[in-house]
Amino acid sequence: MRAVGIKMLKDKLSEYVRLAAAGETVLVIDRDRVVAELRAPSTGRAEDAPDALLADAIREGLIRPAALPPGPPPATTPVSRLEDILAALDDARRDR
Repeated sequence: MRAVGIKMLKDKLSEYVRLAAAGETVLVIDRDRVVAELRAPSTGRAEDAPDALLADAIREGLIRPAALPPGPPPATTPVSRLEDILAALDDARRDR
């Protein structure tokens, strides 16, 4: 475990991110007080940023996952036949 001040962290951020990615915990210090921890993501976290952000939002209850399972959308029945819709459209345009 390492401790680093904010100024040093800003100057060498890439180095400390590499250390954290390798499994080391980096404590961020401000005025002799630990204000943050930099460490590798916990196991089970998605590796891609959009997936991780989505998983966090679901975990925090900000959004709910879809109720339907993944796959093609369910089959639907048409409201009206296409020929009937086109005929009604032609009738409506004929008045102009």
